[in-house]
Amino acid sequence: MNSALEDLLAVLRFPSISTSSENAADVRNCAEWIAAKLTGMGLSAAIHQTVKHPVVVAKSKPQPGKPTVLIYGHYDVQPVDPLDQWQTPPFQPDIRDGRIFARGATDNKGQFMSHLCGVEQTLAEHGELPLNVIFLIEGEEEIGSPNLAPFLREHRSELACDIIAISDTGMVAPGVPTFTYGLRGIACLEVHVHGPTIDLHSGIFGGSVGNPNTMLAKLVAAVHDAHGRIQIPGFYNAVRDVHEWEKEAWTKLPGEAETLRLTGVPALWGEAGYSDLECRWARPTAEVNGIGGGYQGEGSKTVIPRSAFAKFSFRLVPDQDPDDIIKNVQTFFAKMAPDCVRVEIKPGHSGPPYSMDPHSVYGKAAQRALRATFDREPALIREGGSIPIVQSFNDILGSDTLLLGLALPDCQMHAPNENFTISNYEAGIRLNRRLLQELAM
Repeated sequence: MNSALEDLLAVLRFPSISTSSENAADVRNCAEWIAAKLTGMGLSAAIHQTVKHPVVVAKSKPQPGKPTVLIYGHYDVQPVDPLDQWQTPPFQPDIRDGRIFARGATDNKGQFMSHLCGVEQTLAEHGELPLNVIFLIEGEEEIGSPNLAPFLREHRSELACDIIAISDTGMVAPGVPTFTYGLRGIACLEVHVHGPTIDLHSGIFGGSVGNPNTMLAKLVAAVHDAHGRIQIPGFYNAVRDVHEWEKEAWTKLPGEAETLRLTGVPALWGEAGYSDLECRWARPTAEVNGIGGGYQGEGSKTVIPRSAFAKFSFRLVPDQDPDDIIKNVQTFFAKMAPDCVRVEIKPGHSGPPYSMDPHSVYGKAAQRALRATFDREPALIREGGSIPIVQSFNDILGSDTLLLGLALPDCQMHAPNENFTISNYEAGIRLNRRLLQELAM
């Protein structure tokens, strides 16, 4: 087993679950391992304690006059539940059929370790790097990076860079190099519908007292029309259509048939007039992520529940503002709610959408690196997911981000049996080495 693979297996053994207070020491130990590794490579590394979990920053030997790339990654991982669905223990990495199975294998330890090992191999071979490199590896991405933006502001001068590189996104298909130049933003909230002060007998009071479950169902149903278009006033005011070159490029990529295969749904559903990829990458959405109210146990319990709730996430596209969307949603539900119930809105986390010009100087450099690594033309895509810190990088450091994903569609991120192919890990190392050269030109 080569040293790069051994290093990845080592870092995967840390149960660095950022949302769990029980794993705080594991998160810290993982940060210390990474800092020690970077120091051993010849970089100057430091651990910065935030209000919650540490940030690791490392720098190569300064080379005045050369450009600087900041490489971002995160060493924290999602919880492992449901544990009984894992074929092997999530923090005992197991290699099967050319894949590494472990929590964090793809998201994001395998991907950022590709960059780290690429820098290590370049230093070992040449004794120096072709440009200045800064590593910033955080431990709170899976809980929304609450302390990273303040950290960026506090350390703005020492993190100054020309471009940022992140591998925390996906590939459209195995072997297809993928450059993501846009991400959807997000705005989350909960809708609570309150009715009677206690659960009521549905026979005695049914027909006279409004049922919060029923009223919530009406509110949820009112969000979309029959054609999948969101009915919240002002929701689409800032939305812009995709460019014609994007539409043309996306027609050459796996679309509806692949989505059906991956998801197992009998048919797709979405905003009428847009393709599968446009709906997932370039159109805003409103999704109910959780819903509940009343009796949930076995058999019947005939009550009118005192309350019901729904958890919403809205995925946003340029130039939608999360704060504006939440205000519009609050106004919409307040207006739609019947007077027999009281509606309470609880805003959750949010983050803005991100986009860059893939045809910029650094964008073209990234495409050259992808092309050379995979020996085929890269796919230029947007992604439907959100990485809110990417726009924060742009706002605070003033730099664009190159999103060079190595995750395959079936890597099972955030799910049991998360995995990362060894071939993609090795390709990521080669990609990093080539990227350093291209960005230095």
